[in-house]
Parts: sequence; C-alpha cells; structure tokens
Amino acid sequence: MATESDVAQHYGNAGIAERILAALRAAQGADVAATVDNLAPVDHFHGRGVVATEELVALLQPQPGERLLDIGSGIGGPARWIAQHCGVRVTGVDLTPEFCAAAEALNRATGLADRVAIVEGSALALPVPDGAFDRAYSQNVIMNIADKPRFYREAFRALRPGGSLALSNVCAGADGDPFFPVPWATSAATSFLATPEQTRADIAAAGFAIVSFRDTTEAQIPAQQRNRERLERGGLPAFERHLILGERFREMSINSARSLEAGRVRTVEVLARKPG
Repeated sequence: MATESDVAQHYGNAGIAERILAALRAAQGADVAATVDNLAPVDHFHGRGVVATEELVALLQPQPGERLLDIGSGIGGPARWIAQHCGVRVTGVDLTPEFCAAAEALNRATGLADRVAIVEGSALALPVPDGAFDRAYSQNVIMNIADKPRFYREAFRALRPGGSLALSNVCAGADGDPFFPVPWATSAATSFLATPEQTRADIAAAGFAIVSFRDTTEAQIPAQQRNRERLERGGLPAFERHLILGERFREMSINSARSLEAGRVRTVEVLARKPG
C-alpha cells in the first residue's frame, strides 16, 4: 500500500517558486510584477489550468468575506486566484513540503500572504477546527487517496452547517488502468481511482446532500486532445506547468489525455452541501 510519503515524494522537488519567478521574468521582463493572472499558466496545477478554477468558482459561488478551504492546495495558484478575484480568505492544506514552501513564497510575491494561509498536512486528518469554513473545494486530489470515505468525512467536519464542497475529480473509466506515468502517479502504486458511481456513494455516505453531479468527460476530451497533439509535435513552452514537476510532465500530460480519450479515466464535477 502506498504511504503519504510516497505521494509527497512523487510531487516534491526543491526550488519550485524560484524557477517559476525566474521564468516569469525571462518571459515578461526583469521588472514584471508577480500577479495571480500572469502566474496563471503555471500555478493552476491541474488538467485545464485556470479555466478549471474559473469553472469551479462558478459552481461554488464564494461570497466576499467568506472563509474557504482548499484541500490539496499544491503550490497555491487556485487559492490565490480565488482570494484575489472573490474577496475571500483561503486556507490551503497540502501534504507535500516543497509545494507548501512554493505556495508560501508565491503568496508573498503576489502580496497575498495575508489572505492565503498554507498548512502542511493530510487530507485524511485536516489540521483545521471543526466547522471553520463556509466553503471548501478540491481539484484533482482524490486520485492519490485510497481511503476516500475518510477524505469526504474530513471535508464534512471542516465545514460549517450549510457549507458547500466543490470537487473536480478524476475517476476510473471502464476500459482499464490509465497509461502511466500520469501527473498524479508514476504507477498504479499511488493511483486510486473510484468510479463515478462509487464517488457519488462515498460523498453521500459522509453526510453530504449532493446538489449537482456532472460527468464532464466528453466536454473535456477535445481540449485534452489538442493539448496532447501540441505536446507530441514539439517541446514544452518556456512558461508552463512543467516548471513544477520538470521535463517528465510532458509524458505525463500526454498519457493523461490518452487515458481520457481511451475511456480509461473519466472526470466529474460535484457540488455537495452539508445539511444545516
């Protein structure tokens, strides 16, 4: 069984923020300011970048002044973007020390350290009080977690009564395992995919009322296919998400798209609410 340290080791490497800021200056000039918008091509570390974050915000509908929890916050791009654009405070929890260090550095660089807090910790034992958050979200995190019921119970605990949880999850497809390596795992040892049906059941079993549950696979395939073809034709752009994981990200991204196209993974978007 994979341990949390195996997952953290998959993602972790030193100097992430420094590479990103250096690449930003190389692309836009030595005096460029780091903002949530000009960092967006890099620091939204999931399949469709900032577009996916915008869609999640439209689903979650955070209100100014609210407290949000980002479960599996990575290097903090979505947390910073949402804090800036929605007038909220965000606490991000992530397992990987190097991701947390990068998130804190980029929070300072963008002037958002007072509105985005980063806490190193596990999604299975969130280091936050009960009922502390108005809304929570998680993007492409659950694939690394075997104990999914516990993940959803922890999210439920962290929300106030009436609070909402938005999810963007990669799920198991009907046609076999993903083509490895993919961005979340180099092998099946750290990849745990539930079917959409099991995902729905686990969320409901944690106590949530499911407001909406949408399979987004077919809608995502065209963009994923275009990205795969772009990567197969040439190298990686100078300012993109490979700055987080390195050159291996090219093969991982190609395999992620291939897996989606071949029916080996599916994607879902969920909004759930804690009763009360």
